[in-house]
Amino acid sequence: MKQIIFATGNPTKAKRFSKGLAKKGVEVLALRDIGIKINVKEDGKNVIENALKKARECYDVTGRISIGMDDALYLENIPEEKQPGLYVRRVEGKELDDEEMIEHYTKLVKKYGKNGKINAKWVYGIAVINESGKESTYTWKKEGIYLVDKVWKKISTGYPLNSITKYTKNNKYLAEITEEEKEAMKQDEQDVVNFIAENI
Repeated sequence: MKQIIFATGNPTKAKRFSKGLAKKGVEVLALRDIGIKINVKEDGKNVIENALKKARECYDVTGRISIGMDDALYLENIPEEKQPGLYVRRVEGKELDDEEMIEHYTKLVKKYGKNGKINAKWVYGIAVINESGKESTYTWKKEGIYLVDKVWKKISTGYPLNSITKYTKNNKYLAEITEEEKEAMKQDEQDVVNFIAENI
């Protein structure tokens, strides 16, 4: 089985494409799985630039197939200076933990949303560096979702916003969606899995 290193310290994020890639004979390892830490300055202008920075640092340190990923969040009716954009976890220079993120974003919903909710859009970027050092990138987005000011019964570790985000289609929290429902809603990101598999 071919192994790739996901340039993230977030174990939940590292598992994101594991199931789909395992079916293609690819094992995804997180940095902590190989006992390595990297510190990447995420100062790119967009998700692709940041994803490339992570993948390059990981590849330079490990010499192995590496993938880096970044995401940006945009909320409807929020002033430009308050938009999370590339800084979903960083607010006014502070790195928020899961609970602080829940508090910050529910406050935004209460202030700028209507009827306890606010429409949202995620933009994602992923970069793959194969064994020979060739770089490939891919971007996609997730719409049809909104943030609410009421937290689901538990916070999703590593992905706290899933506990205050709902699908427009069925008004269910992302955190409560079952694997079967994800398949039915085509939220398995198979296009991303295919991209990774084809470029390693």
